[in-house]
This record gives sequence, C-alpha cells and structure tokens, in this order.
Amino acid sequence: MKTVLVIAPHADDETLGCGGTLLKMKAAGDRFGWLLATSPTPKNGFLVEFARQREQDIRTVKERYGFSFVEILDFPPGGIGETPRKKLVEDLSRVIETFKPHTVFLPFEGDVHSDHRVLFEACQSALKTFRAPDVERILCYETISESDQSFHPSFIPNVFVDISGFLEEKIDIMNTYSSEIAHSPFPRSEKAIEALAHLRGAQAGFAAAEAFMLMRERVL
Repeated sequence: MKTVLVIAPHADDETLGCGGTLLKMKAAGDRFGWLLATSPTPKNGFLVEFARQREQDIRTVKERYGFSFVEILDFPPGGIGETPRKKLVEDLSRVIETFKPHTVFLPFEGDVHSDHRVLFEACQSALKTFRAPDVERILCYETISESDQSFHPSFIPNVFVDISGFLEEKIDIMNTYSSEIAHSPFPRSEKAIEALAHLRGAQAGFAAAEAFMLMRERVL
C-alpha cells in the first residue's frame, strides 16, 4: 500500500492535475492525504455563500476520493506569495511529517498562477531529503488553464498514468466545483479535460492518461 499526499494550491487543482490517478490508486487500496493551501473564506475576502458552498464541495470531493487526511492551511487564494516563506515552509513540513507520504504530487513550477509557483518553491524546501526522509517519489502535475498558458518553462511530462477506466469519474468529480467548470471553449470544460487526457494517452499508447514530471525518486 502506498501513502500519497496531494498538495493543491486551490480546491479543484487536485482533480484537474491527478484525479484519475488518485482514483486508480484508490482502486489499488492506497492511502491518500490532501493538503489544500488556500481557503476562500469571508476572512480572505469571499462571500459567505461562496465559502459555504466551497466547504460543501470539499466535503463531497473528500468522500469521492476517500481521502483519509485533509489539511487546509487557510491562506488567501491569490495571496500565498504574501505569506512569510518561513511560515509556509513550516506548515508544509508539519503536514508532511504528520502524514509521512511515500509519494507527493505538486503543482508545476511554471504555472501562470502565482499561488502555484510559490507553493512549488516552498515545497522544494519542505521536501529536502533530511526534512522528509519518508518521501520516495515527487511528481508535478499539470493544471489545465495554468500549466498550458505559461510562456516558459513548458510542462514536459516524463511519466504517464493510464486513466482510461477513470476519466469519466474524474470529470464527474470535477463537476462538483460548479463555479470552476464551464462550457467549451473554456479551458476547464469537460471537452478540454477529455481532450488533454486523450492527448496524453496518445503520447503513451493509452486511450486516456494523466501526465507528470518526475522531480525526484529515491529507490530503496
């Protein structure tokens, strides 16, 4: 059994980036944790109604994936970069030390959204081998509408996971976030998510796939 931690800047990044892979791992009996860096609360400038709906979305998504561990750091969306880096690294390190994952999924360093980039940089510090000795594998996921909109650097995957049997459920879970998904040609549409999965699948000889960049792997 693998222990997997998904680190997401915002609720929905976990599904866009590695939802199908999580479902596949769930079917294999693996254990999952979900670290959400931000929360759209009234304290962070969001309407009460939106905050309540997002809380419900998170509860629903937690149940759909079967996360055994969820930690919300409660930083303001769009404002992770304003957080003292020491505080961010300490919070990440605390969660990693508590959950002790073998595999960690991160956002891509080249994403357009500053929250993604800052979180990636802080994770590099929190995931140093002497700080996170249990972590054996670190992978960056691509987030449609962020990774694909960057001018440079480009997301060049070197790991592909066959999600042929899980794509439909991934999209169904993504529809939980009704405020984040819209009709084509919006990048976070069902058609766009399907198209990316089929493209990544074609690159690896699968009907559908999710793609990742391997950052580090320690073979014990």
